[in-house]
Amino acid sequence: MANLAVTPRSEDFSAWYNEIVVRADLVDAPDKTPVRGCMIIKPYGYELWEGIRAGLDKRFKATGHQNAYFPLFIPLSFLTKEAEHVEGFSPELAVVTHAGGEQLAEPYVVRPTSETIIGEAMSRWIQSYRELPMLLNQWANVVRWEKRTRPFLRTTEFLWQEGHTAHATYEDAEAETIQMLDVYTDFAVNEAAIPVIRGQKSNQEKFAGALHSYSIEGMMGDGKALQSGTSHNLGQNFAKAFNIQYTDINNEWQYCWTTSWGMSTRMIGAIIMTHGDDKGLRMPPRLAPIQAVIVPIFKNDDEKALVSPVVDRVQQSLVVAGLRVTVDRRENLSPGFKYNDWEMRGVPVRIEIGPKDVEKGSVAVARRDVPGKEGKQFVSQEGLAARVSDLLTEIHHNMLRQATEFRDANLVEVVGNYDQFREVIASGQWALTWFGGDKETEEKIKADNQAVSRCFPLEQPYPGQTGPDIVTGQPAQRLAYFAKAY
Repeated sequence: MANLAVTPRSEDFSAWYNEIVVRADLVDAPDKTPVRGCMIIKPYGYELWEGIRAGLDKRFKATGHQNAYFPLFIPLSFLTKEAEHVEGFSPELAVVTHAGGEQLAEPYVVRPTSETIIGEAMSRWIQSYRELPMLLNQWANVVRWEKRTRPFLRTTEFLWQEGHTAHATYEDAEAETIQMLDVYTDFAVNEAAIPVIRGQKSNQEKFAGALHSYSIEGMMGDGKALQSGTSHNLGQNFAKAFNIQYTDINNEWQYCWTTSWGMSTRMIGAIIMTHGDDKGLRMPPRLAPIQAVIVPIFKNDDEKALVSPVVDRVQQSLVVAGLRVTVDRRENLSPGFKYNDWEMRGVPVRIEIGPKDVEKGSVAVARRDVPGKEGKQFVSQEGLAARVSDLLTEIHHNMLRQATEFRDANLVEVVGNYDQFREVIASGQWALTWFGGDKETEEKIKADNQAVSRCFPLEQPYPGQTGPDIVTGQPAQRLAYFAKAY
């Protein structure tokens, strides 16, 4: 019988994470994967990604975006048209030079992102202001050659969505960029139960080729930051590189303003590290592949004959109510092992039905977010589907509350005292401090603390005021969060 115990989070967070993703059956063991740096996502992990995809896709379509698909291979010459873009991605590119037994006339890059190839298409599709805005999204895989990898957080190949839009004005592009940042925020909070901070990236941390970049930043269970979604105003950089123009109302040619934005399977890593505990995953109910598991309990065939019809009836009532439910019918395992197994997988609700429950017309309901006896109660079989639905909503809000309280307890405002700033970062917390945004300051902070700026939060605590830059002491317009990060 398999051992379900994992390294405690408090003892070694990294080891805990690496064990969890395999033990919870999200991915195949990395050392078993034949392609180094890539991951085999198992059905349970892929169902979680499908839930993320569905939650985002409905939001994209509600805001007028349409899905499309573009080639995996991109001519190398496309990337070289935007200098900052190709410089930023060059170390990560996988390049195809031979195909069909022959050397290619021009090498192809395996898609690291699609601004260039979509930009080329937009240059042909857009002629008039009447075609604007053009709102596209692509669900795809991308390849960025990585030397140090970890499932979901950083892999050579990963899954994501990438939105690409074209607009008539800077103002329209900026509104789109913020709108999609808000879409990501809404998804993170209301689907994944992850509180995030919306903010603008520094020039050093922005996307290669962007005018400016925004992100949502989440605090993981070890205090480190994880960039969980990004939205970029690309200005006219790619429009000029690929000649994306339109004739305005006066019949004069103008360059478009473009955006791009993306969220990837990294969100699965965020869910694991925000909510998981020493017993395994804790799935947010609205994304959980399985929202409730029913565990039948019996010792012999007579008890099985008594329990099974009730199990089937309860399962059917939950399915009819629209819940994702499964029955653990494995008879070669003890109930205790099954409980631990489903706790490892993070299923939000466990329902136990034994002979005594059948006699009493009740079931035992255990919630994953509240450990031990405190999280277990006996409820009537009548109206159980409605009770479980309500309980899933309670669990979502409780997980969001727990994550928010943890985050807020580890955000520290530091003004003008670099020694204190270093102490805060060393303790594993985030420091909110005045930052002028210059490259030299950011490089010093990174060298001294192994920390980088996460973002200038859009909700500034002292709007209109200035303060001393944490390193130079010169007046700074905004505060920024600094933290160690994934």
